[in-house]
Amino acid sequence: MPSIQAPIDSPFGYRSTAMEVVAGIDFSGKHAVVTGGYSGIGTETVRALAAAGAEVIVGARRPETAQEVLDDLEGNIEILPLDLSDPQSIDTFARSVGERTDALDFLINNAAIMASPLQRDARGYEMQFATNHLGHFQLTARLWPLLKKAGAARVVALSSVGHRLNGLDLDDPNWERREYEKWPAYGQAKSANALFALQLDKLAKSHGVRSFSLHPGAIATPLQRHLTMEEQTAMGWYDAEGNVNELFKSTEEGASTTVWCATSPQLDGMGGVYCEDCNIAAPSDPGVRGKGVDPHVRDEGLAEALWAKSEELTGVTFRP
Repeated sequence: MPSIQAPIDSPFGYRSTAMEVVAGIDFSGKHAVVTGGYSGIGTETVRALAAAGAEVIVGARRPETAQEVLDDLEGNIEILPLDLSDPQSIDTFARSVGERTDALDFLINNAAIMASPLQRDARGYEMQFATNHLGHFQLTARLWPLLKKAGAARVVALSSVGHRLNGLDLDDPNWERREYEKWPAYGQAKSANALFALQLDKLAKSHGVRSFSLHPGAIATPLQRHLTMEEQTAMGWYDAEGNVNELFKSTEEGASTTVWCATSPQLDGMGGVYCEDCNIAAPSDPGVRGKGVDPHVRDEGLAEALWAKSEELTGVTFRP
């Protein structure tokens, strides 16, 4: 059984930063992989883990851009090419990680696209589902021997409150028989991220590997690249003058829950839960926007079915 989906007494909260979460922690000798760790909250996740002494490998679709962004960060950081929509790129990246370490303590499945126009990868799979979920499913499978070797590794899957936009249609995950809608497609991909973490924890905990999913919060980052300012203003993210909503988190604050899930000793012996604001999230309330976890991403039967579907779609058998 996964851990109980209920808040605990965390010393951190909504406005905590990633650097505050790792203050006083020494991860010297530990190894981390962060996908998309050169943009938005990914950069701040890398900054915090590296500052705490971890050796961090960043998977980057645009390595040159990543180098420019990460050059000034302190710590041991290496950038390797990774395109999560390309199975061959995933396998090459995983082999390269294995050449650099025989154990992986933290895997942060951070990279994502949001509300994009209909695009398909080389296999014909819808791009949000392919990149956000299937790519990370294959990557985690390929890195599994390194995670198991670490003995007490954590895998963190970045979901979103967007999981509340839509459930998961395993009969048509790639929008082949439905008219494509960008927001429900995003909701499906983010639901898949949370369900993946739920099932991974169930399968991997006997090896000492625990998994968590999370909503990082509302943050203005390049993740919104596919949205017009008019769309973002209509949703209340910006006002008419172009000022960001005061309730939005900074990128430093937005990375805090990721880092908390990966590193907090409060979560030792726990796993399979969905988190937000540096805490385990409470069940959602239909009358409250932007918080809580919906029942469908806590459905162990659906999580198991998604796992089987992911193996079918990727051709990757992943049985920890």
